[in-house]
Amino acid sequence: MFNRIILIGRLTRDPELRYAPSGMAFTNFTLAVNTRSRQGDESKEEVLFIDCVVFGKQAESCNQYLSKGSLILVEGRLRERRWEYEGQKKSKMEVLANNIRFLQRKEASIPDISADDLPPPDEISREEPF
Repeated sequence: MFNRIILIGRLTRDPELRYAPSGMAFTNFTLAVNTRSRQGDESKEEVLFIDCVVFGKQAESCNQYLSKGSLILVEGRLRERRWEYEGQKKSKMEVLANNIRFLQRKEASIPDISADDLPPPDEISREEPF
């Protein structure tokens, strides 16, 4: 069997960092993923809201650098979580992320450096790097 999912979307709220009793960090967030389709001349947009959870150092990084509206790529697998609440069985699908890529920089934390701002190299080589 194969269970892998790759999503690109924006966070609908700030990530929530928590710690398990074992000390393992985990962060929950919800990702909004837009899909556009055409029906004749009409364009239609569908938005999916997908709950995600990430563990360990990535969880701490997500909490530190991401906020509501951040654009990210999530790679992971789907998992169904089941529980019982007031006598009713409940379940939901969520993504267990094993790789998060930040696709948008936070303006204040990471300066944008252009090639014009960098000093020239000490020596210029005309040799191919490969």
